[in-house]
Amino acid sequence: MSGRKVVLERLGGNIRKLRKRAKLSQERLALEAGLDRTYVGGVERGERNVGVLNLCRIANALRVPVSELLLGIVDEGEEKEDAR
Repeated sequence: MSGRKVVLERLGGNIRKLRKRAKLSQERLALEAGLDRTYVGGVERGERNVGVLNLCRIANALRVPVSELLLGIVDEGEEKEDAR
């Protein structure tokens, strides 16, 4: 699996975890973020490369800082390989 796919899947997993913790459906999160429900589903599955503005919209809807969405998505070994 490519490094990009791993990062997107980890980001999606973080968003899913935070959404469930907030007791929101994908539909409700999408509505509060001003996004389409199918887009949110694709993000959670790691199928979509999220733009910065949409990441901010999702974080605001979840009432968390953007940094919380990014926790643990890239480990140090992956960063060093990508830098080459």
